[in-house]
Amino acid sequence: MYQLLEQGPLEEVNMHRKYSTQRTWHKIRQRPWFSSALAVIGLFVFYKLVFSEANEEHADLSAHIWEESAAQVKDAFIHAYHGYEHFAAPNDELRPLSKGWSNNLNGWGVSLFDSLDTLLIMGFQDEFDRALSFVKQANFSHTEDPYVPYFETIIRYLGGLLSAHALSHEQILLQRADELATVLDPIFQTKSGMPLYGVNPSTGETTGPQIGILAEMASLQLEYTYLAKLTGKKDHFERAYNVMRVLDEANLQDTAGMFPVGWNLTTGQPHDAHLSVGAQADSAHEYLLKQYLLTAKTDKASLKMYIRATTHIISKLLYVSPRRHLLYVTDIYDGPNNYTSHVFEHLSCFLPGLLALGAHTLPLDKLDELGVHPSDIDDNGHFGSSGANYKKLLGYDLKKLHIWAAEGLAQTCWLTYADQPSGLGPDEIVMNSVFSKETWDILGNQWGTKHESVLWVDLMEKWKESGSRGAPPGAKEKRPIIYTEEERISGTGKGRDYVVKKAGYLLRPETVESLYILWRVTGNPKWRIRGRTIFHAIEEQAKTTSGYASLRSVEVSPAVKNDDMPSYFLAETLKYLYLMFIKEDPFPFDKWVFNTEAHPFPVFNWTRSERDHFGIHY
Repeated sequence: MYQLLEQGPLEEVNMHRKYSTQRTWHKIRQRPWFSSALAVIGLFVFYKLVFSEANEEHADLSAHIWEESAAQVKDAFIHAYHGYEHFAAPNDELRPLSKGWSNNLNGWGVSLFDSLDTLLIMGFQDEFDRALSFVKQANFSHTEDPYVPYFETIIRYLGGLLSAHALSHEQILLQRADELATVLDPIFQTKSGMPLYGVNPSTGETTGPQIGILAEMASLQLEYTYLAKLTGKKDHFERAYNVMRVLDEANLQDTAGMFPVGWNLTTGQPHDAHLSVGAQADSAHEYLLKQYLLTAKTDKASLKMYIRATTHIISKLLYVSPRRHLLYVTDIYDGPNNYTSHVFEHLSCFLPGLLALGAHTLPLDKLDELGVHPSDIDDNGHFGSSGANYKKLLGYDLKKLHIWAAEGLAQTCWLTYADQPSGLGPDEIVMNSVFSKETWDILGNQWGTKHESVLWVDLMEKWKESGSRGAPPGAKEKRPIIYTEEERISGTGKGRDYVVKKAGYLLRPETVESLYILWRVTGNPKWRIRGRTIFHAIEEQAKTTSGYASLRSVEVSPAVKNDDMPSYFLAETLKYLYLMFIKEDPFPFDKWVFNTEAHPFPVFNWTRSERDHFGIHY
């Protein structure tokens, strides 16, 4: 009481309020509804902290913003293409820093050929007409280097010509495509008929080892099949058909029906058991589904090979990281010394788009309607454990399973962008496959346990056994984790579950390709919102006065630029972004198929006379 009298009026009022508030709070706590109310408030706060960002991302933007975004991509493309025209054409690629040029892909003007269909899609008719004059003059017999790399020449030059012909009906484009395939034809002079690495188009001399790389020897089917359809030439058809025949007849027992990376070009048989969907294998797996779709779902051999490949990928190549639970795909090496690399490549980010496309276009749970039965996957043990793996996956709704895998992988691809200060993704990361935590192991009577990356299919089994509660493993929304510069340099950053192996950003398309397909397949706006975020990062980090440049490291902002602009940036990256942002997609997936360089070909049916002429029996 003495202390209270010694205080002034203001202090007395504050003291009264303090005790009054305490009494009120004490009364509230005695109420029977207090605990329930507190729990509800706690859940609300938790929800806002954990899910608010995801929910905001799921809310679509206005039509006006998407129209504006599409226009911005067109501006970006024409800025880059005009830079190429002014400083580099008719050479291969622009050097966007020095405003020079490089000839690293034949010297025929690869950026121009790769851009033909993008010019048409975006409505740049004047630029297309100018490009057409260069196409007419290109000399396919003269090259900067003695040999042209066959794989890149097919997907960029031949694919660009065929797609532009499909969109414009300019006959000169088909004529030049036919000429190009003819001068490249000596590449098939192997005992198996599979292509070598390179050919001199003037002399017909070939180069390359007898051990071929999967992606380089098995990524021509779309181009040659469509060229055969347009020209009626049996030679073109047989080049594509022979690739599919060799793959279909190969001994794949040790790899459960999935194609390994190395192949003996003499015998047409696998050389190793290195399984990958990355740089040396990606497009070969992609072309299995797309060959089936291009031929109006008639090439059942390609479909069976696609089902075997994706069965093994889902069963043995998909992992979930130990702490952040990131779903990723990696290389494995089967054989006496089994090894898993846990390297996740940017190039592998095409896979979520492929899985989503397959789930969208195939009745995965009713393949018998297409004439494909479970016994075809195993083929009496010819494909090792393929049948057992497929039977295990049949315990799920396969369409949902493929979509879950696609969405989980795409989220990881996106997070590798969102985690970086530049907003762009590194070329390769290595997942932290083991997470050690100091705890006491009672059974072992020692300190230390470890948590490891786990096969996704094993986690899916546990999820299913628990009643499939919550999001599937690897599919839950996650926040980006951006390290400070100090954390990056010192290596003290924690929480990402990976380290950057190759920090460069090469203007690659694979992530935006998958975001585009997932947006079109699921209709979830988060995918194209993420695409828009990536485009803004490209604008901020990679733009130059003459074009766009690849980056040395995504781990710093502003990023240091390299003096190169790959042709696929014009053919793929900007095209997929544009198609993602426009309202009506001109290439519905049941009517068009993109080659691995994003060149669209129309789906077609063989006529009876064509079947007889080419000897088609599928």
